[in-house]
Amino acid sequence: MKGLELCERYFRQIALPVIEKTCGALLGRMAIGLVGDGSECFGYDDEISRDHDWGPGFCIWLNREVFDEFEEKIQAAYDKLPESFEGFSARRTSQWGGGRVGVLEIGAFYRRFVGMDSAPQTLKQWLIIPENALAAAVNGKVFQDPPGEFSAIRNTLKAFYPEDVRLKKIAARCMTAGQAGQYNFPRCVKRSEPYAAHYAEFKFMEDTVSLLFLLNKTYTPFYKWSHRALRKLPVMGSYAHGKILELLHTRDLHLKADQIESLTLKLIETLKGLGLSNSDSDFLPDHGPIVQGRIQDPELRGYDVWAG
Repeated sequence: MKGLELCERYFRQIALPVIEKTCGALLGRMAIGLVGDGSECFGYDDEISRDHDWGPGFCIWLNREVFDEFEEKIQAAYDKLPESFEGFSARRTSQWGGGRVGVLEIGAFYRRFVGMDSAPQTLKQWLIIPENALAAAVNGKVFQDPPGEFSAIRNTLKAFYPEDVRLKKIAARCMTAGQAGQYNFPRCVKRSEPYAAHYAEFKFMEDTVSLLFLLNKTYTPFYKWSHRALRKLPVMGSYAHGKILELLHTRDLHLKADQIESLTLKLIETLKGLGLSNSDSDFLPDHGPIVQGRIQDPELRGYDVWAG
């Protein structure tokens, strides 16, 4: 059983009747679900995942007023819930796994991921939030949210970056992916610098994956899941997933250079097909300034094309 399904069943079958009995008057002021860190929140958990920070549990999100007055009472009710469920043992919280379940204040929850108590208000604020942090802030599932305050922030984040920010990040990825893959990788191979060559290869793959998520208007998850998640992306996702696997399994460094070039040309074709570039150049960094030129905000458009 997947962890998210387990947690929802645990909430509805075991926890909800207890909460209704002990804190029934407050139930309408709680948002409840499972969102945030952990493979189960992305649906990528397996038997290996169960050794820590996995098992029956869920989040209860409260606004500041309710949290300050009733957190201890609600947490006490939560702590009395059975620790095992349907044959699955209690969560074994790791050294860094605290705060993933239990009673949480809404502002503090979002501050943990996006650095502020609510959704970003400016383009600059959006620009500096890491993609994987936003992915964690909107994953999982909200089981119920009568007040709607938690979900209002969540829905704003789920709508993805403002278009100008997305374009800025796409432009930057064009620069860095192209520099690492098309330019630096073959030069490092010619210089017999294997460390630098492999670093350039992985930098190319990392930034290509990020670029593809941006093209699909989806946040890139934590690196451990980013390649797997490519397969779900409609724009070039399955293709890139396979090509990156081929690149990883190739030992011949000269053949790797050809594979990088092939994948890059497909990226350029996709950029042009989406109307983001009209350049005929086969060098990916040449497309970065063109994408950036489509930004409407003059200040953001004036940023260094490499930034983002």
